[in-house]
Amino acid sequence: MSEHGTAPGGTADTVWRLRSRGCWQEAADLLRPSAAADPVAALDRAELLIEQCLFTARHWEQAEQALRLAEAGVASAGQRAAASCARGFLAYVASILGPRDRLDEAQAALGRTSALLPPKAPGRPLLDFRRGLVAENLLHDPTAAWIAYRRAHEGAGECGDRLLRSYTWRHLAALALVAGDLERAREGFRASLRLREELGFTVGVAPALAALAEVSEPAEAARLRAEAARLMQALGGVPVWLARRLSSLPAPGTPPDSRVGQEVGDSIS
Repeated sequence: MSEHGTAPGGTADTVWRLRSRGCWQEAADLLRPSAAADPVAALDRAELLIEQCLFTARHWEQAEQALRLAEAGVASAGQRAAASCARGFLAYVASILGPRDRLDEAQAALGRTSALLPPKAPGRPLLDFRRGLVAENLLHDPTAAWIAYRRAHEGAGECGDRLLRSYTWRHLAALALVAGDLERAREGFRASLRLREELGFTVGVAPALAALAEVSEPAEAARLRAEAARLMQALGGVPVWLARRLSSLPAPGTPPDSRVGQEVGDSIS
C-alpha cells in the first residue's frame, strides 16, 4: 500500500480515505474481492489490517489470516519482500501491544526482506523504518535506531513518501528528545504534525499532537493534549495506547505499555 496516499478516484482513493479516518475494516472489505487473485491487493489488505492492530491493539487473527493469504500468493521477489516486511511489522506490533514477545520473528522477517531487496529498491525506506522500530522499542538500541530512521528519512524524501516521512520525523525527534536536544525535537514533531495534517491522515494526527506537547510550554502542551483527546474521541478512541496515556496523564515519557522501553511522545506510531 502506498504510504503517502493514492491517486484520486476509484477504489484506491476510497481505501485511502477510509484508512486515514481509522476505518480499516471497511477499507479491507473493499479489497477483499480482489485479494484472492491479486497479490498486490492481498498485500495492501494485510498492511491495512496490521495497521488496525497498531491503533486498536485488537483484531490480531484477522491480520494474521490476511497476511498468510498474501504470503501464499506472492509471485515475484518484490512481492516476497513486501510480504516479509509486513510479517516483521506484525511481529513487532504484537510484541509491543499483543499477548507475547515476537522479537525473534520480527528480526528474522526483516532480515529476509533485506536480503530480497536491492539497495535502491522502493521498499527500502519502509524496511529501514521498521528495523528502526525494532531497534528502538524492542532492542533498546537508540544508536542503531537513529541510523535506521535516518536512512528511512532520506529514502522517503527521495521517493516522495510524505506519510513515511511523517513517521521518520517523529521518531528522529523522539530520539533527539531523549538526547536532550529540545530544538531538534520540536522541529521534528512539528514537521510530522504538519505532514499528517496536509495529507489528511486524520487517525495519525492525535499522536503527533501529543508528541509535540512533550516539548511545548505548559499552557500550549495542555491545549495540544486536549485537542488530541477530542480527536481521539471523534475517531472512536484510537490509538488506544495514547487514549490510556492521556486519560491518566502520567509523567512525560512514560511508555504506553510496560514492555516498551525508552518511549517518548508515544512514538510507536
